[in-house]
Amino acid sequence: MKTEKYKKLIQQRILETIDVWSGQARVQEQEIYRFFHNLKGTSGTIGLLEIEKFSEEKEKIFSEKSTKALLRKEWSEHLLPLTHLLPYANLENKGTESTVLNESAGLDNPDNIQKRVLVIDDDVHFVTYVKEVLEKQNYPVTIALNAERGLKLFYEWKPGLILLDIVLPDQSGMEVLHQIVDKAKQEHIPIIMVSGNFSIENQINAYRSGAMDFLAKPFDVELLTALIDNRFAMKQDWERSIIIDELTGAYNRKHFNQSIEQQIESFKRSNEVFSLVMLDLDYFKHVNDTYGHLMGDEVLQAFVATAQENIRPTDILCRYGGEEFALILPKTDAVQAAILIERFRQVFNVVKFQSNNEAFQVTFSSGVTEICLPNSHVELLIAEADQALYSGKRSGRNQTVVYSKELIEKSREMSLNVIIVDDDPLIREIVIHRFYDWKPASHIKVTASEYASGNAFLESSWYNEGEKYIILLDGSMPDLDGLEVLRQLRMNYPEQQLLIVMLTARNNTADIVQALQIGADDYVVKPFHMQELVLRIERLANRML
Repeated sequence: MKTEKYKKLIQQRILETIDVWSGQARVQEQEIYRFFHNLKGTSGTIGLLEIEKFSEEKEKIFSEKSTKALLRKEWSEHLLPLTHLLPYANLENKGTESTVLNESAGLDNPDNIQKRVLVIDDDVHFVTYVKEVLEKQNYPVTIALNAERGLKLFYEWKPGLILLDIVLPDQSGMEVLHQIVDKAKQEHIPIIMVSGNFSIENQINAYRSGAMDFLAKPFDVELLTALIDNRFAMKQDWERSIIIDELTGAYNRKHFNQSIEQQIESFKRSNEVFSLVMLDLDYFKHVNDTYGHLMGDEVLQAFVATAQENIRPTDILCRYGGEEFALILPKTDAVQAAILIERFRQVFNVVKFQSNNEAFQVTFSSGVTEICLPNSHVELLIAEADQALYSGKRSGRNQTVVYSKELIEKSREMSLNVIIVDDDPLIREIVIHRFYDWKPASHIKVTASEYASGNAFLESSWYNEGEKYIILLDGSMPDLDGLEVLRQLRMNYPEQQLLIVMLTARNNTADIVQALQIGADDYVVKPFHMQELVLRIERLANRML
C-alpha cells in the first residue's frame, strides 16, 4: 500500500506548526522537543528517512523537562531547514485530514506503559484502522511498515504485545518471528500473527515457531479487542505468578532483589531516601512443633494479610525466607518506618489463632535501616537491618530496633557455633578437637558441639536466635538421611544464620548436585584431609562474619 497520503499529512503538519509558532512571541522548549520526538517516530514509520534522521538529531538538542521559552530567531533555525526535505511542493485539501500515524499517542501515560501494542504490517489502511480501534481501548499503539523498523521498535520501545503480518516488504513475518520469539518468551510478550492467507500450513508454521495466536484478515474488531484483552490478562497472571509467594501472597525473594536494586538506583539519581525493614516471627519453630505446619502456614498468611492492611500501596512486602520477611518503604526515613512498623506490630500482637480449642498469639521482631550513602548496596542494607533485627531478638523480641552506629559496637560480640552431625565417633572427635579453641577474630566466641544422629540433633535445643552456625552434616546416617536433615534446616531456620557443609562418602555428582540444590553451601568428600576441611570452614566463616 502506498503512503503518499500520509507523507502529505506529515508535510502539512510541519508547515502548520511553523505557521502557528510564527504567530507567537515565544515557544516553549518542551513543545519543540515533543515536536521533533513525534516527527522522528512518524516520519520513520512511513519512510521519510531523511526527516527521521534530521528529527533525531534535533531531538537531542532540546530538553523535555526544560521550562525555557525560545524566540522565533532561536527556534526557526532548527525548524525551517525541514522545508527543504519535504517531498511535495504543494498541498491540496489542507486541514481536511488528521494525522493517524503519530506513534507517541498515549505513550506518556504510566498506567498504560505495560499495555503497549506493536503492529508490524505494511498495509497502511489496516494499521491505521487497528491503531484507531485499540487506542480507543486505551492501548498505546506504535506502527512499523517493514521488518527492519519492527525489529528496532521491538528492542527499543519494549511492547507488551505484538501483531505481526506474515507478508512484509523487506523480509517475511516468519523470519521476524524467529528473530524475536526467544526474547518475547523471556519477557512474556504474546505474538499474534495476522495474514490474508489463512492456510493450514501458515497456521502450523506460526504456532510451531512460537506465535500464540493467528488471525485472518479481515477480522471482526470485537474479536481483536477481546483477544488482546485476554492476552494482556494472561500476561499479567504470568508475571504475577513469577513474583508472588504462593503460600502467603507476599512478593517473593526474586521480586525483592529487583525492587531494592531499583530503589538504590533511584536514590543515586534523586537522593530520595527509602528504608528497609527485616521482620521475623518470634518462636515460629515452636508454633510448627506445637500446633503443626498447617497452623504455621495459617500464621504466615495472617501475618501477610495483616501487614498488607497496615502498610501503604507503594510499600513492598516480600517473603525473604521461612518466617522472615523484608519490607521496602519508598520515600520513608528510618524514624517514619519504625512508627509504621510499631503500629503494625501492635495490631498483629492481638490477632488470635485457634488450634484444638487452644488459643495462642504470635509476635514478631523487626530491624530498620535507611539508605544514606551513595555507595550503599543491597548486602550492606540487609546486613544493617539484620543487625538491628537480631539486636531486638537478643533483648527480648517483640520489638522494633532502628540501626545505628552505636548498635554496631553493642553487637560486635558474636557467637559462632560449629556443629558436627555424624554417626562416626572418630570424625566427631577429630572435628571437635580441631575447633574447640578456634578463634577466627577477637570479637567472636566459638562453641563446638557434636551429635551422633540427625534425629538427636533436630530434637535438641541447639538453636539460639541471633547466633551464627556452621553445621558439618554427614550425608549418610542410619536413622535420618543427611539430605533430609538439610531439607528441614532450610525449611525451618533463617538461611543467613546457617552455613551447611555436607560430609559425604557418596562421590557421586548427582548426590552432590542434589545437596547443593536443597541448600548446602559446600561439600567435602570423605575421606578428607583435616587441613582442607579447616580451610573451607575458615572461608565460610569469613563469608558469614
